Amino acid sequence: MKTVFVTGADRGLGHGLTGNLLENGWRVFAGRYMSEWHELDELAERFPDTLTIVPVDVASAESVASARDAIAAATPRLEMLINNAGVSTWTNSRTIRENPDYDEMHRLYDVNALGPVRTVEAFLPLLDRGSMKRLCFVSSEAGSIGASQRNAWFAYCMSKAALNMGIKNLFNDLRPQGYTFRVYHPGWVRSYMGGKKNDTADLEPKDAAAYAIPFFTAPRDDEDKLALIDYLGREWPW
Repeated sequence: MKTVFVTGADRGLGHGLTGNLLENGWRVFAGRYMSEWHELDELAERFPDTLTIVPVDVASAESVASARDAIAAATPRLEMLINNAGVSTWTNSRTIRENPDYDEMHRLYDVNALGPVRTVEAFLPLLDRGSMKRLCFVSSEAGSIGASQRNAWFAYCMSKAALNMGIKNLFNDLRPQGYTFRVYHPGWVRSYMGGKKNDTADLEPKDAAAYAIPFFTAPRDDEDKLALIDYLGREWPW
């Protein structure tokens, strides 16, 4: 059975990805950040043999290591890691003349940019033993410097641009070792990244996941090219 770890699986896109993978026969280790949020428990009732909920805070190296140890006790290998956990902030709209919140910038950078790097580092021993060696990253058009039209959103945009550079460095190192990469812009998802569900967005998490999973799991014609691809299959400039 194919095995995968999904970070940020509590709700939103991560929860949608988890449900989709379970329905397609994967054994899923789902990263839980919010113990008070119970959507994962409902999935566990439906898939008691193939879903394992694992507490993890990707902003903490100790938490990520503990999650790795818990998963290693249950399986000798992982085929795929989906770095989905991410946060946003209500202060994004502040321009340079409107008192940007630098503490929030640090928080978003720690989760959105450093979190996936921490997670890849910790889980490499399990991924090394897998045959697929697939690293997936939920990025955003907000991290595209070439396409940027915003005059604010420093925290979110800069954290996603930093993520993209981190992925490139990982690609340069790990692609020659047999790893394959997927960098994904999921579109505007009705997620909770701002603290409450964004009902004005385009895609429900389940629908967004239905676009993402084929991209994450299928082979590509050119695995040696690192590309930022959106849910409609379009490539975005870095």
